[in-house]
Amino acid sequence: MKPIISLSPHIHGGDSIQKNMYGVCIALVPALLASLWFFGLGAAIVLSVSVLSCVLFEWAITKFLLKRSVCTICDGSAILTGLLLGFNLPSNLPIWIIVIGALVAIGIGKMTFGGLGQNPFNPALVGRVFLLISFPVQMTSWPVSGQLTAYTDAETAATPLFIMQNAIANADPSELDKLPDAAEMLLGQTGGSLGEVSALLLLLGCAFMLWRKIITWHIPVSILGTVAVFSGIMHMIDPVYAMPHVVLMSGGLVLGACFMATDYVTSPMTGKGQLVYGVCIGLLTVIIRNWGAYPEGMSFAILIMNAFTPLINTYCKPKRFGEVIGKEGKK
Repeated sequence: MKPIISLSPHIHGGDSIQKNMYGVCIALVPALLASLWFFGLGAAIVLSVSVLSCVLFEWAITKFLLKRSVCTICDGSAILTGLLLGFNLPSNLPIWIIVIGALVAIGIGKMTFGGLGQNPFNPALVGRVFLLISFPVQMTSWPVSGQLTAYTDAETAATPLFIMQNAIANADPSELDKLPDAAEMLLGQTGGSLGEVSALLLLLGCAFMLWRKIITWHIPVSILGTVAVFSGIMHMIDPVYAMPHVVLMSGGLVLGACFMATDYVTSPMTGKGQLVYGVCIGLLTVIIRNWGAYPEGMSFAILIMNAFTPLINTYCKPKRFGEVIGKEGKK
């Protein structure tokens, strides 16, 4: 019997775009339920409009502008982009602004470059940063959690990031006394965007993705570890900077480290490259948070490092078969 020889890979691992995209969506479910619990009607409206708008725009652009016969909305990537965009928005954001954000995320951040697999920047973050720059007042009016029926008339309050930024600006460590305690921040009883509700549930989702091997540990651990070390050093130098555990649980740090920086398309391919990528994101996040114009630096840090991903891939290549590994020239 003649052996059948075909191109590699010879064994399929069972992974697919659809399987991994919906796997990430499943990992977001605990935090999604928490956002619905803490923000109620506002969270439901924001997330629904964001997801539906992203799916609709991807379908329309694919069919009418790109003239493609293959429908891509079923692979889960548009749904995931909508969820992540919604998680980066306040729960009282007007519907028309959410729709604009979805159009920018899908139309500019993704489809302009040819669609999934070809976009250099995370689409959800492109939409979020566009809205933050274009509509700064609406994007930084954070409702108080616990208002289950409020939407447009939700009462707003300062977020932990805003409190930390004020402490630095006023050089007054006593400002940090206004921060919620660690338990409240861990569970999500703080103001902010929908993705800031519960660090614990976001980490639970990250653990699920690690267990399912949807992502590897390199990017989340390098980001969170770098932020912890850098913010710890800053706190020891001057108590006006918040303690590391507070910094880790505030803002969209956990969401960005676990669900956005780990995007397959816009992150490096190798473990070594992902560690470099993660460390740089962590450093940039702390720098922007402490000395930048915006309280949150995670989105900007990820987008900046997205631009450096091709360069990181160039210098952090996997070893090829037959490469020389010793001084004696053995292969």
